[in-house]
Amino acid sequence: MLDAVTAVLSPKQIKSIVGSLDTPQIALWSGAVSSGKTIASLLAFLMAVAAAPDTGLIVVVGRTLQTIERNLIDPLQSTSLFGPLAKQIHHTNGATTAIILGRKVHLVGASDSLAEGRIRGATIALAYVDEATLLPHAFWMMLLSRLRVAGARLLATTNPDGPAHWLRREFMSRAGDVGMRHWHFTLDDNPSLPDDYVDRLKAQYTGLWYRRFILGEWCLAQGAVYDAWDPDVHVVSELPRIDSWVALGIDHGTTNPLHAALLGIGDGALYVTHEWRYDSKIGRRQLSNVEYARRLKTWLAEASVPGTDLKGIAPRYTVVDPSAAGFRIELKDQGIRSVVGENDVIPGIQMVASLLATRGLYVHESCVGLIEEFPGYSWDEKAAERGDDQPVKVADHGLDALRYGVYTTRSAWRSKIARARLEIAA
Repeated sequence: MLDAVTAVLSPKQIKSIVGSLDTPQIALWSGAVSSGKTIASLLAFLMAVAAAPDTGLIVVVGRTLQTIERNLIDPLQSTSLFGPLAKQIHHTNGATTAIILGRKVHLVGASDSLAEGRIRGATIALAYVDEATLLPHAFWMMLLSRLRVAGARLLATTNPDGPAHWLRREFMSRAGDVGMRHWHFTLDDNPSLPDDYVDRLKAQYTGLWYRRFILGEWCLAQGAVYDAWDPDVHVVSELPRIDSWVALGIDHGTTNPLHAALLGIGDGALYVTHEWRYDSKIGRRQLSNVEYARRLKTWLAEASVPGTDLKGIAPRYTVVDPSAAGFRIELKDQGIRSVVGENDVIPGIQMVASLLATRGLYVHESCVGLIEEFPGYSWDEKAAERGDDQPVKVADHGLDALRYGVYTTRSAWRSKIARARLEIAA
């Protein structure tokens, strides 16, 4: 089967594939992004499918069906990677099964603890897990309990997380006791990557993300969240011509402040051009959702268009935090259509951090509330010691509004960010 793969394999990849064949139960590939671990693990998975017992299910698990299709099915169907084997991978987008080497394979999304019920009662002969650290712990344990066929195995990949993450603490550090073998990959273990692509990847990540996704370290989240933030670089006094008003990100608050951040695309980068903020502690009274919506509408109508004498800005998307359903109703009554912000905190933070690192995001000097929040935004070290990556929830309303606006609308702006000419991580 190795002969059918057209991609160049490194010694580390070949060693991991061969080693996975006699792994007692769990084979894990971990390490840097784009380090070749997925290709190696997928080839090992194809070998395992070919040898899997006739009894028991074969399952592929990812965070969502869409990530399974993007991260696994699409590469498996690539003839440039897997040669003639790719023609034996059959799948219809949106379907929860695929046919791989003649075997029916079930595709299971596991984004929360409720996903555990999708495999409860199943007898599984072979499982493949994409990005294991993103799975709920309870789902992983249920999956292991379902490996009830003689010789049943689990193959998994992951990027590193914190050192206290359950996967590292309960399995990797006890590999011999739990029937696991694991292989660590760095960028240097992928011989097919061009040097300029490696350089671009290294430029995208800073601090915590660099250590985990470039060096492949299982390191603690500590210090500043946005360590690439430099007011001398990212705060601007003049704005370019804005080609597209892509989003208004809103973090809603009643006793806490409401913060709105307006995002436009100009000169190949994202710019936070305006902000609106109301703090009931400063204003000495709380505003109702009706008052918030009316004031926000007036603010947008009076906002100055950079480089012109015009007033009035209509962003393509108004993105509101998920907890503010009532506020969204009032916005609709004021003629402002809104969408629910995607609250995937860590991917959102990573995207903003990548934009800062690659000079793809700037903030106008008038947005003083947002600017003041950047330096003090830090990781919660007590949470990190428990294995959770989360920032300290203090003075972050502007940053949350920015994250909602940036992350939720990524499909609308990503291809237009030309200044750094980098692919921002999805």
